[in-house]
Amino acid sequence: MDVFWTTGAERDREAIFEYVTKENPAAATRLDEIFAEVVTTLADHPHLGRAGQVPGTRELFPHESYRLVYEVVEQRVWVLALVHTSRQWPNSGT
Repeated sequence: MDVFWTTGAERDREAIFEYVTKENPAAATRLDEIFAEVVTTLADHPHLGRAGQVPGTRELFPHESYRLVYEVVEQRVWVLALVHTSRQWPNSGT
């Protein structure tokens, strides 16, 4: 199955990397590797995560502090968001 990051999810990932890099560049790199690994796993196991809080989505927690939100549409996995667990999800705009 093909996996795609939405623009919003890519922005989330970049923001997390930049934020963590300020304190610990090595940790930021490892965290980003964890995100990449779990997304690669979704290509073979798209229903690995639990049913999401937003109908039609699924969620995985690749790290105790981050929620990866995605949806499976036909033969594609769309990564929709990468959210710190301390933040409200879904946000009021969803």
